[in-house]
Amino acid sequence: MQNHLVIIGTVWPEPTSTAAGTRMLQIIEVFQKENYKITFLSSASKGENSFDLESISVDTKAIQLNDSSFDALISELNPTIVLFDRFMIEEQYGWRIAEHCPNALRMLDTEDLHFLRKTRETAYKQNKTVVFEDYISDVFKRELASIYRCDLSLIISEFEMQLLTETFKVDNSILHYLPFMVEALNEKPFENIPKFEERKHFISIGNFLHEPNWQTVLQLKKHWKSIKKALPEAKMHIYGAYVSEKAKQLHNDKEGFIIKGRAESVEKVFNSAKVLLAPIPYGAGLKGKLLESMQFGLPNITSTIGAEAMNNNLEWNGFITNSDEEFIEKAIALYSNEALWNTAQKNGIDLVNQRFEKSLFETYFVSKINELLSNLEIHRNQNFLGQLFQHQTMQSTKFMSRWIELKNKN
Repeated sequence: MQNHLVIIGTVWPEPTSTAAGTRMLQIIEVFQKENYKITFLSSASKGENSFDLESISVDTKAIQLNDSSFDALISELNPTIVLFDRFMIEEQYGWRIAEHCPNALRMLDTEDLHFLRKTRETAYKQNKTVVFEDYISDVFKRELASIYRCDLSLIISEFEMQLLTETFKVDNSILHYLPFMVEALNEKPFENIPKFEERKHFISIGNFLHEPNWQTVLQLKKHWKSIKKALPEAKMHIYGAYVSEKAKQLHNDKEGFIIKGRAESVEKVFNSAKVLLAPIPYGAGLKGKLLESMQFGLPNITSTIGAEAMNNNLEWNGFITNSDEEFIEKAIALYSNEALWNTAQKNGIDLVNQRFEKSLFETYFVSKINELLSNLEIHRNQNFLGQLFQHQTMQSTKFMSRWIELKNKN
């Protein structure tokens, strides 16, 4: 009988808007190679930028929150594996899966650790350094409980793996490191794209609904006057889906600070720009825009948070700095120096091939899944904390959800 993966999504994937959407398609591709039937469920409305999942033979179904119609649907689908795309989705539907499909492997794609991102955001806004106690929030407790309840959680960053296993003593057996997975770049991948002297302007990109991206734009606005003074012909092009009104107010033609909105083709805008700037002040996970800049041969300058867990000991495809002065200095240098720029571009090739090439991860991931499917009961018995959290959730979340459902019907 064909194995069946059911994915429950917070939203329908938007790979042209978010790195999370791109990652979801990468995961789908792995399971399709293994001949899984795949069904994607979401209670969200589809938007004009939602990816057409049916075009890649993924079934889609709309579901309702706090509604027992889900129980009948999931029983009928009878999945081998259920993947939750955020811990909040596991909270909402995990107990229903456990009740109606007890033999289905429950898997969480954390995207990035939400508690880590929130902790860093709070610390940034309070102008302080993160200490251990800052992590212990409601979001932390909810996310950790969700990780324990699942049979396996996918962690996108080595830093986050280390944080969970070393700082919070989460057992390795319920975690799996799975970064972005991309095609290898050949030895001469950039022969047919514009060279250094054919490019102009700086670029930044990021969905404006994501708060760290907005803060990055504010950082760029702060740096831009000094960069512009040294490079009067250069412009700063800011791309991103869902441009807010406050972002539009930063647009200034005279200063060459241009808010462009959604990029119809990332490849096209990356191939015309000379340098990508990403002074990311806080965040978590891996930054899709930085990986894409390497894939398309566009050098970048970012912060330590931006580059976190991406390069290991390899040379960056540009520069990493947290100093405002150095950021401005390196932006001017990388924009002006062809030899520096070409070296940065070559570094990106090595980074992509040694850190994110899909064959490095796919086989091991599939074998891990198969091993769990073969030994699910033993695996769950060893994760006794997960059983404890599952029991508590079945008592609390279940009855809250039932109460909301009755209230809605009345």
